Amino acid sequence: MKSFSEEEIQSADKIFRLNLINSVSGYKSANLIGTKGEHGENLAIFSSVVHLGANPALLGFIMRPASVPRNTLTNMKETKSFTINSVSEEIIKKAHYTSANFELGVSEFSACKLTPEYLGDCHSPFVQESKLKMAMKLEQIIDIELNDTMLVIGSIENIYVDEVAVTDNGQLDLNAIDTVAISGLNRYHKVEEIGNFPYARVSELPIFE
Repeated sequence: MKSFSEEEIQSADKIFRLNLINSVSGYKSANLIGTKGEHGENLAIFSSVVHLGANPALLGFIMRPASVPRNTLTNMKETKSFTINSVSEEIIKKAHYTSANFELGVSEFSACKLTPEYLGDCHSPFVQESKLKMAMKLEQIIDIELNDTMLVIGSIENIYVDEVAVTDNGQLDLNAIDTVAISGLNRYHKVEEIGNFPYARVSELPIFE
């Protein structure tokens, strides 16, 4: 088994280190975050969206340091609004290229041929092609001093999902809407369900062999 010490990681080639450390956390969700500000509509792909709680319904994601302009962050601070849109197999290439460093005022929707969609009273644009999308209200931004990143926390105001994915118990069948996952910075994967177990209770523990 290959070993990488802390010293070896720090001294490694920058690109190798980025790829390695972005891969070790395993498969991550692929989501497009939509915002709108004074310079127009903005769309960016994130692989760090996580569940933070169900009551209230909170999601969070990591924003990189604001040492360069972050249009997504600026727009969210101004409007307290953003959308989270899942990525399916049919749009992965378009979704990936929203990470390019476009000039201020250039909409990633237009550049990457994705369609902005406005639903309900949400200020921010959704991705029409997405099969699972959420209207979010910005609740809190927590600075992480260790590396100058930020944990952005939002509450879910509305969920829009293709009804084929909604099961009787409320757990979404993400396979049914072709949801993809990300590993590292640029590798995309199909998702395959391989198990579905009941709530774990000590009294119902199986006999493992």
